[in-house]
This record gives sequence, structure tokens and C-alpha cells, in this order.
Amino acid sequence: MKIYTRGGDQGETGLRRGLRVAKDDPRVEAYGVIDEVSSLIGMARAAGVQPSSTSILLRIQAELFSIGAYLADPGVPPGSPGQREPDSAAPVGDPEVEAFERAIDGMDEEMEPLRQFILPGGSAGAAALHLARSVTRRAERRIVALFRKEDPEGRNPKNGMVLRYLNRLSDLLFVMARFENTRRDIEETIWAG
Repeated sequence: MKIYTRGGDQGETGLRRGLRVAKDDPRVEAYGVIDEVSSLIGMARAAGVQPSSTSILLRIQAELFSIGAYLADPGVPPGSPGQREPDSAAPVGDPEVEAFERAIDGMDEEMEPLRQFILPGGSAGAAALHLARSVTRRAERRIVALFRKEDPEGRNPKNGMVLRYLNRLSDLLFVMARFENTRRDIEETIWAG
């Protein structure tokens, strides 16, 4: 399979089900930011994080790929707001969110309680996790805009689950960054504002 197809040379790209849209379409922007988050998580893993975090991050990257595929699917028929085929699977669910919460609680037990705002940074792995967290927040904003346009009444529970997952993911990445610095005995920088 060739990496280039020349299909996007005029500023369009293909979605699932064969629909072609402009590369600045809100759907493309939404799944594009999900790809950025996954890449930043890969950067965090490459920079070096705790082994327990590595396994969680690998699982998250796979889950983000599923979310990207979900977002790349315009549903049927095109132009029907909020409609998807009945058998399209939710990319994530309560078990993934609950796993995030358990991981957050477990790491929180090993750290000093957060009493002030901190500036992102510390080890290379922690800094990459902070960056992934901030881009996850951007992904949330892009996806909220997409879902508000397609499903203004919020009838699709799968959309709500994607948002819940991303909201909790940003919390997890923040705690992981702090955990990384704690384990490496790197003092966090307090915001003096």
C-alpha cells in the first residue's frame, strides 16, 4: 500500500463510507486532534514514564484510535443530524472511564494533595503528559462543537460517552504527569500568580 494517494491534493479527504469533505471540516478537525493526543502520548512513552503508566498509555492509544474511527464515520444517511447506523459500536464506555478513575485514585494516594496551581513541566515524560493533557482539552472543545452541530439535542449516548472519556482522560494525564515527577523526586513549580 502506498502512503500517498494524491486524493487530498485539492484540500479534501475521505471519511468512512466514502464521503469526501474539506480538510477543515469540523469532523476532520475533531479526529485530527485525537490523532495529536495519541502522538503526544507516544512522545511521553518515548521520553520515559513509569512502567505502570506505559501500559495504561498504550491502552489509551488503542482506545483513541477507536474514537478517531468513530469520529471519521459520518453515519447514514449523510446529512441526517445525529444519526448513525444502529449497529455502530460505541468506541469507549463506562469500563474505560472507571479504569481511569481507579488509576487516578491509586496515583493520588502516593502524592501530596494538590493545594495550589502548578506549572506544567518537570521530567521530559511529565512535560509530554502535560502537553497531551492540554491537547486533550482542545479535542474536547472540537468534539463538543461537532456534536452540537450534528446532534444538538444530545440524543446519541455514544457521543456523550466519548466526551466523558476525554474529560476523564485529561484528568488522568494531569495526575500521571504529577505522579511521574513525584516518582522521579522532581519538585513541581508552583504558580506564583
